[in-house]
Amino acid sequence: MNDLASIDALMRSVPVIPVLVIEDVAQARPIAEALVKGGLTALEVTLRTPAALDVIREMARVEGAVVGAGTVLNPRDLDNALAAGAEFIVSPGLTEPLTDAAKANGVPYLPGVATAADIMRGLDSGLDRFKFFPAESAGGIKALKAHAAVFGAVRFCPTGGITEASAPDWLAIPSVLCVGGSWVVKPDTLDPAAIEMAARAAAGLRTGA
Repeated sequence: MNDLASIDALMRSVPVIPVLVIEDVAQARPIAEALVKGGLTALEVTLRTPAALDVIREMARVEGAVVGAGTVLNPRDLDNALAAGAEFIVSPGLTEPLTDAAKANGVPYLPGVATAADIMRGLDSGLDRFKFFPAESAGGIKALKAHAAVFGAVRFCPTGGITEASAPDWLAIPSVLCVGGSWVVKPDTLDPAAIEMAARAAAGLRTGA
């Protein structure tokens, strides 16, 4: 499958992609199972902790979970994430070396953009699906609507500062296919029932695209 087509399909599969920062690998499987049970199947595990690659390995074993790696900064991170079983790659920014590596591997890739210049560089590389990051501090909904008016074919996954309360406003924007959210799984806590309930509520949000 074409990498752009598959990242588009991934973004359309859920209204919210949970952004997960997990310190304890023992929590990986129960968290993934609760999220999938609640209806969120695309899971972004950030490479911000020493356990992250092992967390990806564990979550990838959960039936129904499509596990990706976030905070991927360079080709080495990408290679490590793919070796651990990541099925998609998310980056906070857009660089040529990482874009080339993602395309060479044929992996669905969602790079971060914050400005028109970022988006134009991505388009030059054949990409038109981006993470708008950091969404709130990069200008919020007003800024994203301005970008969307100029780049009509581009679709976004805003991430950064989005809450359960603000997510519906972002999802109402036609160019937004999904949002990234850390509220679904609270840091340093493991309550599968609460995670499933939060996932179910997030999965019920309607997209505007």
